[in-house]
Amino acid sequence: MVGLISQSEKYSKELDVAVRAVQIACSLRNKVQTNLISEDCNSSSVTVAGWSVKAIISWILCGCLGGENISILAEEDVVQTLSKPNATELLETVVKIVNECLDEAPKFGFEAPKSALETSEVLEIISHCNSIGGPSGRFWSLGFVSGDQYAVALSLMEDGEVVVGVLGCPNYPMRKDWLSYQQSYHKIVSKLISPTSETWNEGCVIYAKKGSGKAWIQPVIHFNKKFVWPNHAKQVSVSSIDNLGLATFCQSVEEANSSHSFTDGLAHSVGLSNKPLRVYSMMKYAAIACGDAEVFMKFARTGCKEKIWDHAAGVIIIQEAGGTVTDVRGSSLDFSKGSYLQGIDRGIVACAGATLHEKIIDAVDASWASSCL
Repeated sequence: MVGLISQSEKYSKELDVAVRAVQIACSLRNKVQTNLISEDCNSSSVTVAGWSVKAIISWILCGCLGGENISILAEEDVVQTLSKPNATELLETVVKIVNECLDEAPKFGFEAPKSALETSEVLEIISHCNSIGGPSGRFWSLGFVSGDQYAVALSLMEDGEVVVGVLGCPNYPMRKDWLSYQQSYHKIVSKLISPTSETWNEGCVIYAKKGSGKAWIQPVIHFNKKFVWPNHAKQVSVSSIDNLGLATFCQSVEEANSSHSFTDGLAHSVGLSNKPLRVYSMMKYAAIACGDAEVFMKFARTGCKEKIWDHAAGVIIIQEAGGTVTDVRGSSLDFSKGSYLQGIDRGIVACAGATLHEKIIDAVDASWASSCL
């Protein structure tokens, strides 16, 4: 029938727009570093970069998918924060960065604003980040972390299910052999080597849509490079390793809200003898999907809640790349209950395949009673 969209075409437009939007959001980090007005920006719970990302993503989604009622679930009511009298200087910086980035929009196939956006327009754009999520309808989920962990996660949710996921990781190297280096070494090399060369600085954007059975990766595009969209992309898939003795465990760098002691002990007990791959934030999902590691586990400390924007994009990317993500009970993660994942049994386990996943689940069950979690 005329008007029906085939399964292969479903969500294709949304995915295309989301990938290009995340590309712009990834590239703005250098502009933020140039424009930061004080060290207070870095200590704020929501950085200038985070506000700028929300504005840019919202502007692009509304402009390209304007026939829909665009609603975005994100971390904080930034409009209320930015409207405070003491936020004037921060807001001016956000507006400046947003306009600089949107001037580059034509490079990514978008139309730039006809004139520079005013402060009120930027606040209006950010106001679309007002979704409360839920089990019905369509909304976007936007996650962002700054600093060395810089990453952007954008996902489309439909009736409580993730249907599109895009992860932008500017600090995740395209070359696997760079992964073993610490971030401090990365910073030194970044200053010594031209950003136009094939270095760690390239970063990646990795993405997938529901039902495609495929995940794709492309390098982050930098504003200071000449390029023509579309960007080069290649298909990725999870590792074929199903032997725990040969598998690599992907571990968080940060310990603030997860238990390293339990995961370390568990990894040892099941025979994960390879040196763990230490990766920041949402990049752990990219590591599994790209085949750079085979196992990722996260067991939150008491009182910590998992936010859906930290996981939604990564989950669908791993699943479409051939991997498995569940809680310890083996149940799918539930993204239909608002801002937080609800009903998680103990923690999250992501693996390159069903065989590894089953072994890890069994090991967690066997070790849990003796843990202090």
